[in-house]
Amino acid sequence: MTGKNKKILSLFIKVAIVMFAFWFIYHKLVANKNLHDFSTLLKDIPQTEIITVIGIVVFLMFVNWFLEAGKWKYLMSHIEPISFYRAIESVFCGLTLAIFTPNRLGEYGGRVFFLSPRRRIVGIVAMSVGSIGQLVLTNVFGAIATCFFVYRFIPIDKVLFIALVFFAVIFCLFFLVFYFNIRWLNGILLSFKFTRKYKKFYSILARYKKRELFKIITYCFARYLIFSSQYFILFIWLVPGLHYADIVMMTCLLFLVQSALPSLDLFDVGIRSVTAVELFKHVTDQHLAVIACTASIWLINIIIPAILGTYFVFKLNFFGNLKSN
Repeated sequence: MTGKNKKILSLFIKVAIVMFAFWFIYHKLVANKNLHDFSTLLKDIPQTEIITVIGIVVFLMFVNWFLEAGKWKYLMSHIEPISFYRAIESVFCGLTLAIFTPNRLGEYGGRVFFLSPRRRIVGIVAMSVGSIGQLVLTNVFGAIATCFFVYRFIPIDKVLFIALVFFAVIFCLFFLVFYFNIRWLNGILLSFKFTRKYKKFYSILARYKKRELFKIITYCFARYLIFSSQYFILFIWLVPGLHYADIVMMTCLLFLVQSALPSLDLFDVGIRSVTAVELFKHVTDQHLAVIACTASIWLINIIIPAILGTYFVFKLNFFGNLKSN
């Protein structure tokens, strides 16, 4: 394929991605009754208060994704050093592709196409390390929250509860030990004959030292804290009377359940809303407010970044060039 044909095909793919993304977003926003419920709840609230609270949540959204960009930049330091701005471009572009791909798989493509072609598969492996770090924290805090939830709301025999706590501790330790020894995964893959020929792609796993893994999971913890704070702020604001500890517990459980369910970002709002209502019904009967909070977080954290990311889609490098190759 000639260089001119590559440029034409590349432009066609980019335009198709952007049009597809906007079409998906438009139809989902128009059909989203939950967002209408959210606007209904805000009718009797002073405009200054609305702007302040929503402004804080939107600001935290940018902090969240800038932290992810910082993590991505750090992950790439072993592979292909990139600038912080380049990391931001790739993160937001990945969010655009993630909205219409199952389990956010498009996010990987959106990022690695900013890398030179020969480093893209290794980039996917490096991104997986960051995703595993985020998953570890989701599971650890989710397991702790599960124990508190069972203790408070589910009648259970004392022996069974002790067994649950013991299982939760083992569960948490497993994920933490596995993460901080992720090089073991490299050894496991090398033990299989049919995977050895691909070792140049996953050998990057053996390069991450515990100190580096600790820094990566620190980024993950900061993101978890920011994301949780968004839920905390909105629930305190729109569902008065909830205890702070209950909001934290339910939010951690919500993250745990969401991570275990396969989903599509655009339809994830339905799953989030149903899950949130089922969890929060133990502490409040204001189901409409719970759904509205969840839908607004979905809009702010998923849809707005995806729209912003359409600009960076046009910077994707599908075929590479002589310099990057």
